[in-house]
Amino acid sequence: MSTAAIQSKSFYEEKKGLKSWIFSTDHKRIGLLYFYSLGSFFLVGVILGLLMRLELISPGETIMKAKTYNQVFTLHGVIMIFLFLIPSVPAVFGNIFLPIMIGTDDVAFPKINLLSWWLYVLGGLFALSTLVVGDGPADTGWTFYAPYSVKTGTNVSLAVFAAFILGFSSILTGLNFIVTIHRLRHPKMGWFKMPLFPWALYATAWIQVLATPIIGITLLMIIAERVFGLGLFDPSLGGDPILYQHLFWIYSHPAVYIMVLPAMGLISEMIPTFAKRPIFGYKAIAYSSMAIAFIGYFVWGHHMFTSGMSGPARVIFSILTFLVAVPSAIKTFNWVATLYKGSILIKTPLLFSMAFIFQFLIGGLTGLVIGALATDVHLHDTYFVVGHFHYVMFGGTGFAMFGAMHYWYGKIWGKMYNEKMAQISFGFIFVGFNFLYFPMLILGLMGMPRRYYDYLPEFTTLNVISTVGSWVMVLGIIMMLTNLIRSKKRGEKAPKDPWGGTTLEWQTSSPPSLHNFDTEPIVPEEGPYFHKV
Repeated sequence: MSTAAIQSKSFYEEKKGLKSWIFSTDHKRIGLLYFYSLGSFFLVGVILGLLMRLELISPGETIMKAKTYNQVFTLHGVIMIFLFLIPSVPAVFGNIFLPIMIGTDDVAFPKINLLSWWLYVLGGLFALSTLVVGDGPADTGWTFYAPYSVKTGTNVSLAVFAAFILGFSSILTGLNFIVTIHRLRHPKMGWFKMPLFPWALYATAWIQVLATPIIGITLLMIIAERVFGLGLFDPSLGGDPILYQHLFWIYSHPAVYIMVLPAMGLISEMIPTFAKRPIFGYKAIAYSSMAIAFIGYFVWGHHMFTSGMSGPARVIFSILTFLVAVPSAIKTFNWVATLYKGSILIKTPLLFSMAFIFQFLIGGLTGLVIGALATDVHLHDTYFVVGHFHYVMFGGTGFAMFGAMHYWYGKIWGKMYNEKMAQISFGFIFVGFNFLYFPMLILGLMGMPRRYYDYLPEFTTLNVISTVGSWVMVLGIIMMLTNLIRSKKRGEKAPKDPWGGTTLEWQTSSPPSLHNFDTEPIVPEEGPYFHKV
């Protein structure tokens, strides 16, 4: 086959039909399968979140009873954490762009990559099946805290098993990425010529591989206790509910970095592209990704300051919590320094990147407040924690994901989106997000507890503002998705490199061919960003 013939075919055109997609081992198709699956679950999670905010628009029962509210927020949490945030960036953009950015044609284990998507879908179907099977969805919260999770009559076992299956999917993805980065990099691409997004994926993959088995074992212990009455966590049978909390957070705090580290990698790609400058402190950002992954294993105890813990242990966990903020701060300072004196091109991906920095700073600084012993005692289990969590997770990972959807839109689908419409939708999302979640920080300071479907009258005004903010944000998301869907058919043809990017994915066609590159990619001697000047 001639070079011209190869160039004329994108990875979409090689084979057609549903079967060619769901059995494909092409990393780009698997990434898109994840994207459409993730997007579907995300929309379900958004609808559940809207229902919760409608219930909380005024005191007293509004649209649902207390048990239903508990079930809705549990399912919202399970979907958004396990089915959206944890797999989001690695499974979609990691799968599509990691091999291209390191100059190879696929991941190390293509069939295992496909298996990870099948397991993801299977886990998602199990989670959704709790809506119609048994006594309804779990009502424990997404943390499944014992002993309630072993005593409730709702369908906890199926929800927990769904999370267990999703854990396998995460481990397989992480394993694939580690081997791909070690073994399949372009021969001329040393470790410090690798773009920062693959660095972030590499750090994340180690957390996926090493931390995820802990939650898998813990979830099986919940099922075993419910089925066989073993008494592992139930104090009435001699079990220890604090043990469950330790096992759960030993995984679930590193999982926070599974969610946010790849998002930081996306920001490290978008900012130098639109600043038209080399990234400032390349090695510091790369090392900080590894430092976050490493320190993240040791900070889980700050979730348990009010659970009963020795004084020295609380002090140590508090210090470690403050310590993990240092590499995050290094990244933030370097991103801002990259923008300094840059020829800044204001496009939608940069707007989402700026929003990420602003909101992640709020999330990070409020995290230090609840990482400090004296303040955590007062703010633990209040809406302050809910606001902090959403600023980090959705204000961080969610906005980075939206930015990357616009940044690589032309590369993935071969068309350009409507820039004006994209910026308007960004405005709605940004304003709505902050009106939705900032009042929660104030409500927490005022003493409003989380996980309740009702509240005292003095909290009404801020809850109304928060609920209206949710409507504005969802309107923005609808506008954004409408623009992206319409542009797929009606948008202008995307050039090979619409933004003036310098990493290897901009050397291939839009969309890429089946084997990614039609000619040998050129790895710049100066590194992935340094030839921007």
